Amino acid sequence: MDSHQEKYWDGVAEEKEFPTPFQLKEFKRHTPRERSILDVGCGYGRTLDKLHENGFNNLTGVDFSGKMIKRGLKLHPYLNLLKNKGDDLPFSDKSFDAALLIGVLTSNIHNRKQENIISEITRVLKDKGILYISDFLLNHDERNLQRYRKYENKYGIYGVFELQEGAVLRHHTLEHILKLTENYNNLYLEKTVFNTMNGHKSNGFYYIGQKNP
Repeated sequence: MDSHQEKYWDGVAEEKEFPTPFQLKEFKRHTPRERSILDVGCGYGRTLDKLHENGFNNLTGVDFSGKMIKRGLKLHPYLNLLKNKGDDLPFSDKSFDAALLIGVLTSNIHNRKQENIISEITRVLKDKGILYISDFLLNHDERNLQRYRKYENKYGIYGVFELQEGAVLRHHTLEHILKLTENYNNLYLEKTVFNTMNGHKSNGFYYIGQKNP
């Protein structure tokens, strides 16, 4: 994560609410309650708390924003939330039965960075482990088309844009997501429309895959 991105998320840690729904019913179909779950980019622990409320108790979250972690521990002191200082996950190989990646790819805009995130998750997942992703897809309204065009030359990626308050974000093609997850067996894929943290609408998706042994 770039330092300016970390500064942004630290700065909004107390005020931003992440509205992305979690597909609990579908997740439970593939992940029994006793399984170990890692939330990569857990923010303030919103999704892990939902899992805790539904009987899951082997839960771990990591986030690069120390202030997000601080907020999460204040809200949910029973959760195991950790600040992750580097790009590598601080866990041994095959440590978890399932991993969550919710709204994380959007703020790690470069292909190589995204590939490293997936690679690290794959490393710490057990064989046949479950990967749950939800994130944002490209939109086709004029507001988004204008900002995709505006920032394509600067970042070299269509779909990247800047927010006035400082974050740099990316919307994706579904083909790109499927390429990132090519080492997984696709169990569930659904396109949807999300509310964003700034009150807009955006195309998005839910994905569940199983790690190929």
